[in-house]
Amino acid sequence: MAESLNLRAGIGMTSARTRGRMVERLREQGIKDEIVLAAMGAVPRHLFVDQALESRAYEDTALPIGFGQTISNPYTVARMAELARHGEASQGHELGRVLEIGLGCGYQAAVLGRLAREVVSLERIAALVGKTRQRLRELRVNNVKPKHGDGMAGAKDFAPFDAIVIAAAFAEVPHGLLAQLGDGGRLVMPLGNATQTLCVFERQGDQFTERRLEGVKFVPLLPGVA
Repeated sequence: MAESLNLRAGIGMTSARTRGRMVERLREQGIKDEIVLAAMGAVPRHLFVDQALESRAYEDTALPIGFGQTISNPYTVARMAELARHGEASQGHELGRVLEIGLGCGYQAAVLGRLAREVVSLERIAALVGKTRQRLRELRVNNVKPKHGDGMAGAKDFAPFDAIVIAAAFAEVPHGLLAQLGDGGRLVMPLGNATQTLCVFERQGDQFTERRLEGVKFVPLLPGVA
């Protein structure tokens, strides 16, 4: 894969201008955090999709990555990252350790890796973990730790987290994951079945506040590992 990534790095899709247009679109769509926008502009999304799809990599659309999974559209990645950094009254929070549930192809993890000191990312599909770990290594994304595990259980051994970002929908509020947040931490996730809502839970001591935002559409989180 190292050779193919290097070859693909030479095509026009990698140009700063192409990613710059995506960033401007995100700004027009309401993403305000310039640190998040800079991270989105720095991560080469086309290297996280199959070569046959790379011409569509910077469209604002989800794309298949195999194993019945998708890479989220750029706006959703940026929106969730911005919410992870911002509490209700915060102007932008520096993130230490972040838990991502739903590693997938590693694109969102790579973006979060530019916003946090360390990202622990869980994925239930073993073959996808291996493929993505290799990709992240070749792209020198060194502060993301891909882990094969059950997202419903979280990662207690690495808790507490400044933020938890879930890239699959839970049917119910995951109280076990809320317990893995540090004080002041935020959990960003889609909640629901047929109808899903993007939610943010914020911890202050032993109390949690909840914000329900816009409607979203994610694959459901499945229990266990594969």
